[in-house]
Amino acid sequence: MDDAWAFRILLVLAAVFTLARLAALFATSIELYPDEAQYWLWSRTLHWGYVSKPPLIAWLIRLTTVIGGDGEAWVRLSAPLAHAGAMLALYPVGCRLYGPAAGLLGSVLYGLMPAVQISSLFIATDAPLMLFLALALWAYVALLQSGASGRRLWIAVALGAAVGLAFLAKYAAIFLVLGACLHAFVDRQARQAWKGGIWAIAGAALLAILGPNLAWLAAHHFATVAHTAEVNAHWRLAELVNPGKLVEFELDQLGVLGPIPLAALVVGVIVFGRRKSLEPADRMLLCLIAPALALVSLQALLSRAHAHWAAVSYLPGAVLAAAWLVRWRARGWIVATVALQGAVAALLLAVLADPHIADATGNGRRLARVRGWDVTAALVTSAARAAAAHGGLSAVAAEDRYMFNALAYYGRGYFEAPGSAPLRMRPAAKALNEAELSDPLTPAEGRRVLIAESAGLPARPGLPGEFAHVSPVGRWTIPLGGGKTRVVELMLGEGYTPRRQPQSSLIRRSLPQPVR
Repeated sequence: MDDAWAFRILLVLAAVFTLARLAALFATSIELYPDEAQYWLWSRTLHWGYVSKPPLIAWLIRLTTVIGGDGEAWVRLSAPLAHAGAMLALYPVGCRLYGPAAGLLGSVLYGLMPAVQISSLFIATDAPLMLFLALALWAYVALLQSGASGRRLWIAVALGAAVGLAFLAKYAAIFLVLGACLHAFVDRQARQAWKGGIWAIAGAALLAILGPNLAWLAAHHFATVAHTAEVNAHWRLAELVNPGKLVEFELDQLGVLGPIPLAALVVGVIVFGRRKSLEPADRMLLCLIAPALALVSLQALLSRAHAHWAAVSYLPGAVLAAAWLVRWRARGWIVATVALQGAVAALLLAVLADPHIADATGNGRRLARVRGWDVTAALVTSAARAAAAHGGLSAVAAEDRYMFNALAYYGRGYFEAPGSAPLRMRPAAKALNEAELSDPLTPAEGRRVLIAESAGLPARPGLPGEFAHVSPVGRWTIPLGGGKTRVVELMLGEGYTPRRQPQSSLIRRSLPQPVR
């Protein structure tokens, strides 16, 4: 296949994929997931870091919402665009290593991954991570093939900058760095590529971009690291071996990469490994795949791991699976892969564009977490207005972060209005999320508080004991589809006196005014 023709085909496919995703994005009635609402809230006050994530996700949301407003589609807009960019940036990686056919197929396999379909329609850190990792992988391959070219300095700068931006998206970019170190350890050519101060130039470019975020982390006692260790890792000494969770994580990869590409990787490792016939490009990509899969698998064994935590492996994995399928001349398997994953992609787009399809097929319960938040916010803000009119209201306090984030977004019309009671989070003794640290309920605001909680969640210690008096306001059941419901309870609390102030290293920020 000719390089120019392959790239033209890729451009057409990337445009088709992206336009279909944008159409679904603007057509869907699916509400923001509470984590998406949290990222939107961060975007109202830009910083160099946040408790649970680096800052790039907030910057991107700020950019798209300044352009188009705060609607759900505009909050999510950068996700499909970032994946389109990753798809295009991956092509020269496969093309340089294996030729145009493998480059085209690798990009198509990435674009059709089931995980990418979902990630393209919900705003999260994985989409920008994939974009800048693809650019970093392109620069890394160019560096390895540059020889003594004078362009090596600029390639090193581009590589360091791309990795730095990947870190600003998600700290999982460390897996790519570990993969490059592993490659240098096992491959002489890789070690040669870093000579002549190239490693220092790439490192300087990386630090120039990542430095402000590192300074923010240091100034806030590495709050993000603590959050990751205590909330995401979820290690417990009494439950440090969970083989079932490991098996679950490995099986989940079928739905991440797709069954045929994953099978191609497994078979290729076995066949070429036993024959000791791995090409240099194969070894390089395996080195980049291994750290994320190995370490996240270990995390799954020790506690738990979500399928997308090994996302750094997707890009080199797609290229390597494509290369081996092309090398084996497995045309039937290639056609089957594109057809199967294309059909899954079309189904996912149809469901997201029209969620009633999920209800009609008995899968409505899978969308429960992205439904009913606007109704929830309407109930809370209506009760807040009534309470303010009859006795005054000093704050609205959420009992869990999902409730807080959803109220911040879907109740923004109320909370951003002058004179309205502020939205606060009643903190635990040890605060572990952004809401507890940045917007905690304080005694000064605890005169008369509307307390909102989702029934069925573990009750926070001290309620109602932290209030001098608590009276019920009401209890509502909100249908979410598929037989799922959300029960919302509202109470009025008076005379708030916390037993312990939350351990916080962050400067408190009140809910910001809307960006004009």
